[in-house]
Amino acid sequence: MTIRRLPPTLVNQIAAGEVIERPASVVKELVENAVDAGASDIDVALENGGVSLIRVRDNGRGMRAEELALAIERHATSKLPGDDLLAIHFMGFRGEALPSIGSIARLQITSRARGEADAFSILVEGGEVGPVVPASLGEGTLIEVRDLFYAIPARLKFLKSARTEITNVIDIIERLAMAHPDIRFRVTHDGRLMRDFPALTQDWVSAAPQRLEKILGSGFAANTALVDAEREGIRLTGFAGLPTFNKSTSGAQYLFVNRRPVRDRLLLGVIRAAYQDYLARDRHPVAVLFLDVPTELVDVNVHPAKAEVRFRDSQLVRGLLLSAVRAAIGATSQRASTTVAEDALAAFTPGYNPGQAAMGGAVPSLPQRMYYGQAAPAMQSPAAPLWGSQVLPMQHRAQMPVEVAAAPIDAPLGAAVAQLHQTYIVAQTQGGLVIVDQHAAHERIMYEKFKEQMQTQGVARQILLIPEVVELTDAQAARLLARADEWARLGLMLEGFGETTVLVREVPSILGDSDVAGLVRDLADDLSLYEDGLALADKLEAILSTMACHGSVRAGRVLSLSEMNALLRQMEATPFSGQCNHGRPTYVSLAKADVEKLFGRR
Repeated sequence: MTIRRLPPTLVNQIAAGEVIERPASVVKELVENAVDAGASDIDVALENGGVSLIRVRDNGRGMRAEELALAIERHATSKLPGDDLLAIHFMGFRGEALPSIGSIARLQITSRARGEADAFSILVEGGEVGPVVPASLGEGTLIEVRDLFYAIPARLKFLKSARTEITNVIDIIERLAMAHPDIRFRVTHDGRLMRDFPALTQDWVSAAPQRLEKILGSGFAANTALVDAEREGIRLTGFAGLPTFNKSTSGAQYLFVNRRPVRDRLLLGVIRAAYQDYLARDRHPVAVLFLDVPTELVDVNVHPAKAEVRFRDSQLVRGLLLSAVRAAIGATSQRASTTVAEDALAAFTPGYNPGQAAMGGAVPSLPQRMYYGQAAPAMQSPAAPLWGSQVLPMQHRAQMPVEVAAAPIDAPLGAAVAQLHQTYIVAQTQGGLVIVDQHAAHERIMYEKFKEQMQTQGVARQILLIPEVVELTDAQAARLLARADEWARLGLMLEGFGETTVLVREVPSILGDSDVAGLVRDLADDLSLYEDGLALADKLEAILSTMACHGSVRAGRVLSLSEMNALLRQMEATPFSGQCNHGRPTYVSLAKADVEKLFGRR
């Protein structure tokens, strides 16, 4: 066989296979070009899921006639003025999108540059380029892509339904809209308006929550904490959801680097680590985070779709992300999300719509049957010990005062008035009422105390009579031993024993008779995936959580008013008291107005 040079059309079709997978890929490239062109208004129209037509109209800088002819050539771009791939200040930079699209579809570009009197147009059909001709258009650019993949029809078989394809397009637009609240984005499909995000002119701190609420729902701002931190020239801003504001998948986690949407598995692993102590294993936090990194410290030329990036100092970025997110949720650690109250109201009144109630809608009909719990009589004298038959070492027993000052109704969690089913504390606040799960609340209090003791007093170690020998790969062993000092602080003493073997001489005594070799292998796997050893911390925290669970006041235990109020005051002083160790809410707060709605008073 003879080596030959491939024809330009085939080269463009090969390039299209890398960057144009489906209609959403075309929309992404064209809309990013519009953002780079300085547009403040971008309109996207599609037909048949984008297969029949994709039309993108913007009011950006536009192109002159001679630029139109260059725009459809491979590797022709205006976005690398200094030819420096480490100084990329635009969304695009490869110069591949337009020629790739033109090689597989019918592409028409019409544009009028700012300050120019005339507009021009060019047509590319299946790689065949037509002449530049005069046209009629206001300032900006109009791009129409018709009959996608008509030149390579085999690709059409890999597309999903029109509904699925338009969902992918909307996801692309929403991600770009999150990063650019100052730009209006509008999407229509078969003449039907799908999304319309008006441009916001306020400062970013004010505009971003409004845009995110429009995309992620009206409860987003109320249930997230502001993230704002900077380290060595790298700044992280955005919003981290309260632990009780969580989802069943990680689909509500959005990451942006220099306003570029990215999907970075390692960064998502850091978010997981930031919330690992506050969420159940099958729940995922909500987060929208923006990293602003000097261009020389990040490489975006990693993947043709530009969805991945590489940092010069990845440890610095991960450390900033971890500490900033933890600090943000820690500052709101005693809050529970508003969704907890909404779920409670929905349980009381089937058909209750939180959005409708918030907008002053009609009062929902009362349920046909309502079940009432009987309040336990409030005892004015100290109750019996809070432990039942559970016996723990003295240092692990709860220390709940039984005499406190008069309960203030203006305290965040109010004053206790009753106990329901010997499990739930009802407290009156100035603006409504609070219902507390006594076991879940005390469990978090005990857990935080145990963690504080471990941090201040250190982790007690137990010497193994016979050191454990663990076989690993040479890379895993090297990664583990490089961080031996960190494991020592957590009570795990490791030594190298050849290139692929690690000796374990001491383990945290709190682990008891555990699978030491399995723990070390889990640590090695964590380092391979996340560059963070979560396994050991997870095991220690799981044991502390179990101790807290067994050492806290149980459901079914009658409490006196003084004990109930003492528990409320401890909650107010304990970090993350809004959720228990398993991620469940510890209390529900209902406003007086919400209670009045239940009885038709509003």
